[in-house]
Formats: sequence, structure tokens, C-alpha cells
Amino acid sequence: MLKEIREPGQIKSLSIREMQDLAAEIRGELVRTVSENGGHLASNLGVVELTIAMHYVYNCPEDRFVFDVGHQSYVHKLLTGRYEQFHTLRRKGGLSGFPDARESSCDCFVAGHASTAVSAALGMARAQKLTGKDGRVVALVGDGALTGGMCYEALNDAGQSQMPITVILNDNEMSISRNVGALSAYLSHLRQNRSYLAFKRGVRRWLEKIPKVGIPIFRFIEKLRDAIKSLFIGGQFFEALGFVYLGPIDGHDIAHLIRVLRRARNDDRPVLVHVVTQKGRGYKPAENHPDEFHGVAPFYIDSGRRRLRENEICYGKSAAQQLAKMADTDGRVCVITAAMPTGTGMEEFHGKHPERFFDVGIAEEHAITMAAGMADTGMKPYVAIYSTFLQRGYDQIMIDVCRCNLPVTFLVDHAGFVGADGRTHQGLFDMSYLRTIPNLVIAAPRDVRELRRMIDLSARLEGPMAIRYPHDGEDLGENLAAIGPLQPGEWELLSSGEDVMFFAAGPMVQFAMQASIKLAGRGIRAGVVDARFIKPMDEALLFAAAERTKLVVTLEENSVIGGLGEGIVRLLAERGAVVRTLVLGAPDAYVEHARISEQRESCGLSVDRICARIVDVLGEGSEA
Repeated sequence: MLKEIREPGQIKSLSIREMQDLAAEIRGELVRTVSENGGHLASNLGVVELTIAMHYVYNCPEDRFVFDVGHQSYVHKLLTGRYEQFHTLRRKGGLSGFPDARESSCDCFVAGHASTAVSAALGMARAQKLTGKDGRVVALVGDGALTGGMCYEALNDAGQSQMPITVILNDNEMSISRNVGALSAYLSHLRQNRSYLAFKRGVRRWLEKIPKVGIPIFRFIEKLRDAIKSLFIGGQFFEALGFVYLGPIDGHDIAHLIRVLRRARNDDRPVLVHVVTQKGRGYKPAENHPDEFHGVAPFYIDSGRRRLRENEICYGKSAAQQLAKMADTDGRVCVITAAMPTGTGMEEFHGKHPERFFDVGIAEEHAITMAAGMADTGMKPYVAIYSTFLQRGYDQIMIDVCRCNLPVTFLVDHAGFVGADGRTHQGLFDMSYLRTIPNLVIAAPRDVRELRRMIDLSARLEGPMAIRYPHDGEDLGENLAAIGPLQPGEWELLSSGEDVMFFAAGPMVQFAMQASIKLAGRGIRAGVVDARFIKPMDEALLFAAAERTKLVVTLEENSVIGGLGEGIVRLLAERGAVVRTLVLGAPDAYVEHARISEQRESCGLSVDRICARIVDVLGEGSEA
């Protein structure tokens, strides 16, 4: 059936049984594709019936679907004419793992970060009213998004606006027991039933005719209804905001979903539909371990085991091990994360020191200011957040932490290129936005050994520090004590060169070393400096090395605007150094989804392309 669906309107001709068969077919396709390409599996398996029902009731693209984050939009892609391309999901030149208006007119908003859908949907509804356009707007929001403050700001505005938008709350954490489920379905059915609504209006008119006691009796009945609903449903909060609340309903009962969504679509007020789903439904490994299968690497379908690369080491897990060791003897050490304990590798710290581990949900701003409060009261907090999400807390880093010079350390995970997650998740801007902030030490380790040294340094600092690193790394295994402690701003000269001097940070140090070897084959003498501190910089080593070379080349997995390279060029210019410079990094653009190696190649950061640029600048020939 799935391959015959070219546009979502075709679903409207299917029977309930056919839609159930379609749901099973979709689940098979999801598991097959994600097992090969990686991606967000558990969340998509949970919204299969809900997405089918949405397309059955609404008319996409005239009616606009806004997916919060967008990681649960795979089913939507399959139902909107992209089945033939689905095998290219998250691959270079293929379908994005998130909504993308370039792929289909049915994708109306590209998010990538959580808690934004209600705001965007309300903006669309208001714009449609002002421009006279038809169509309804639906925001599909996961229960995790409700841990983010932006979602509540939007719900508060949307409720008072009385705009006809529908918010579908996909609750995939709570389960429906038989008693609660039956009662909820019954009460929800009553609230949809026109006869019931007419009966309620008739009762009110009748009671209004009874002098003195009629209206108080009706108000008592309303309060009793709300009390019962609050006990069993929990919708009173949303109704207080101005929403019509429907639910909770079984998110895998297509017939019931269709009835409730029709009721929502025909209402001219803001409606919140509370849908309860099972994350990972239909694939046992994902049902049993939904967190592990939220964002997953390629895996074996039979067992659910991931296809690990050889010698793969997770930076975040190494950081957690180091922090746990420190916490054994230092009661001030604590870890904070924003709904990413697994993604940041911090489970090991949680296992050893659960009383000092805090997962605040999708609330980066809160996490950072809470860390500031803890640091101000004598603790040593470490905030582990992905680079792309940390930028949401820029104001809190600037004002609450660094202005007060508090000893908060930011573990900036997934920095640099992130691969298949693409444009919304690249960690290519943290150097730039963090370098603007006073008092902040910024470091980028070239391997896991240096990461541990930097964490040791952070424990000795009395002010804020940010350590940025990719997901996977290399562990050289040396004894830290034998190497000695790091000092803020201390770079390392790894090799000397009279023609070219590389100043590289993070993983690009290894690329600089490889490029120097390749250039030596062409008679170009290249040296390498591990510029591991982005701020402060080792000015003495910079000026000494620049004086002895023809060309200074900077390498970084960060935007060329505002990063390491720009900082080095500014220092050289202020010093009046007469040396040519070449700044290599990510372009002023959002980098598309692909393998990390493909992203580096496209941005000119592969070893071959680095050498080719240098040879061209030096005038030594064409290709290196």
C-alpha cells in the first residue's frame, strides 16, 4: 500500500482496517531504513497511527502541520510522496531527518530544536487571518517539549488569542491503564458528542429559570465535572490557559483519533488534544529501551545491537568517568544536563553519584542559571549540553555565569560537524558565540587524553570554562600525571616548519599533522601547533612561530566567522606581523546532512583539500 501513496489525500479513501495494515507496513519500513542509516526510531514508531489520522482528517498542505523538533516526521514523509526516496534518509543529497520545505510543500516549518512548534503555529494562524488565507494549523508537540519554557509562553499567548489552532500533545511517557483508559475514552466521547453539549446548554437554561439557587447549582455541577476531569484527565491546566481540552485518548486507536481530530478541526477555538502513545511501538528492542532508540546509529534488526566502528571512544563517557573520579574526593562536583543524560554520556556519573546529577529537561536556560546558583553557593557544577543546544542559553552564560565570574564548566558536546542530523544540529558556532563573552576560558582537546587534562584544569579554576569536543574521539592512553597539568592559554608546538605553520584546534590537529606529512612530499616544510585554547590564546608561541614561517594556516571545525582563525588574524594584525594567513573552517552557511567525512570534504577540510589550498597560495603548483 505504502508505495502507492503519492499524496496524503489518498489516505482518505482507506478503511480503518486498511489504515491499520498501512501502519504495520510503515513500521516495517521505519525499522529497515533506520537500521541502515541511523536516525530517530522510537519516536517515529510511536506516532504512526496518529500521523495517519492527522492526514485522514486534515488536508495537507492547505492545513499546515508543525512538528516540534521534527524528529518524529518520518511517517509524515512516507505519507506525502517520499516513499521512493526514503532509503536516502539522512544521507548526502537525500531526505533530511527533519521537515524540509525544499522536499515537499507539506513541510511548512523546519525546526530541529524543541519547544518551538506552538509559537510557530500561532504565528502562522495569525498570519493566515491577516492575509485571508484558508486552512488550519496543527502543532504536534511531545511531552518532553513541555519541559521547555518557550512552550508555556506560547500556550499562554495562544489560549488568550482564541485563534483556531490545534495543539496535539503526544504523551509517550504515561501509560493508560484499563480503568483510566476506559473512563477517559468515555468522557472524551461525551465532550465530543453534540447531543451532550446540547443537553448541557438545555440544563443551564432550565436552571437559570430557578430563582436564587439555579445558577449556584449549575456552577456546582461545573466544578464537580472539572474536579472529576482533573482527577482522571488532568486537562484543567490547559483549559485555564484558554484551550478546549480533549483527552487523553489512545494514540494507537485510529478510529478514535479520527473522531477526536474531526472535533478539533471543526472548533474555532484553540484546542489541545492529549494523545497517549507508546514510544518504540512495534519493535521490541525500541519498546524495551526507548531512550537508546531515540536517536540511534545503524543497528542489526534482529538484536537491536548497534554497528559500532572499531576503536570508537565517546568523549562524553570519558568526561563522565573523569568527573566521577573527581567527585569521589570532591563533594562540590556535580553534573547538570538538559534532557540529554544518554546523548552526553553522563549516565556513568549518574550511576555513581545520583544525588549530584540533575536532568532538568529541555530547559537549557534554566540549567545554566541553576548552575550559576549552585556555583555561587559553593558547588562546582559541570553543565553537559550539545553545542547546538547550548546556544539557546547564550544570555544566561553571558549574564548569570560569566558576568559573575562563577566556576561553572560547560561540557560542549557534539561540537563541530555532526553528520546526518544536518543543518539544525551542527556544532559549528560555539567558538564564535562563546569568544564574545568576558571571563570565559574556551578549550578544544585534540583527543580524549587532552579532554581529561582540561577537566582537571577546570577543577583548579575559580572562574567559568567551556570545553568543546565532538561525540567520538581517540584515547592515547598516556598517564596524565606524567604529562603534567595544563595552564589556561597554553598551546603546544608539535612540529616546526619554515614554509607553513598550522594552528589547529580539536580534531583538526590530527588533520594538520597528516597534511604536514603530505606537504613534505612536495618539498613544503609545515609545522603544527595544537592551539587548544581558543581563549585566551598563547600569544608568545603565536608570534614566535609566525616570525619563522611564510604562511600561517588556521584549522577549525567552526564557522570561519568569529572563530579561532579570526582571533589569530586579529592578534597578528595588532602586532603588525608581516605574514600571509589562510583561515580554513566551516563556511558562512548551514551545512547539509551527510557523513562527517563528506561534510569536511565539502567545506574544504579534508587533508587533500587543505593541501591543495596551501599549494595554491604558495604558488607551488596545482594539486597536492
